[in-house]
Amino acid sequence: MTLPATEELTLADGRVLRFCLYGPADGRPAVVHSGSPSSRWRRPSTVRTMARSRLRLLVYDRPGYGGSTRRPGRTVADAAGDVRALTEAYGWKRFAVFGGSGGGPHALACAALLGDRVTRCAVLSGIQPRAARRTEAELRERQAATAAEILGLIEAGGPEVPWEPGAAARDDPDAMARVRATFVDGMDGWVDDSLAFERPWGFDPATIAVPVGLWRGSADKAVPAADNEWLLATVPGAESHVYSGGHVPGEDVFGQIYDWMSAPI
Repeated sequence: MTLPATEELTLADGRVLRFCLYGPADGRPAVVHSGSPSSRWRRPSTVRTMARSRLRLLVYDRPGYGGSTRRPGRTVADAAGDVRALTEAYGWKRFAVFGGSGGGPHALACAALLGDRVTRCAVLSGIQPRAARRTEAELRERQAATAAEILGLIEAGGPEVPWEPGAAARDDPDAMARVRATFVDGMDGWVDDSLAFERPWGFDPATIAVPVGLWRGSADKAVPAADNEWLLATVPGAESHVYSGGHVPGEDVFGQIYDWMSAPI
């Protein structure tokens, strides 16, 4: 397989965080908070776009995903402490943050709690806080069923992302490794993300003082438009960027996001 090398950081509390680095080695530092569920491994088209950017992107697995030690009961705000440890390990004094979908709240947490170190915060298909309504057992049952459905479509010859056209994922060991990392090895992280969204996030988005850009697809069916409206109304000075497309945009939009993240402030 040709997946990028995985690196690990052992934290002071003994937990391990796994991550990969993308983009030019001399690029501006940036931390990526993946969606829920997702993993540190990116598809080839995304990797190519990262390579063309001006960013050195650290993509890490939140606790419970892909071999990163689970942290039961974690809050969204807890991501800021993990990012502080990761960036200090590399000597990054200033860095941008990016969060897609379920990664959005975690990127905003860094912007709010590490604002003296965050240059810019980009959020794609971001969400607002959810009302508590499900137990861990209920979430685990529902998400296991969703994962089984997706894995079934892939095993039947479908692409890595069932709702997007593409070659059969089962013919590509890299694709299957990414699928397993997301829908099999990442189940604990997916459950804990969902629980974290339904309890107090642990920070106030209204206190964010760094530049924030919000991207949303005009045909996004996964996240309601009301979520983006809430973010625009809550985060001071947030910029709105609407693209033609769904929940996950094309690489041209990712390129625009990376350009925005790497711009001087």
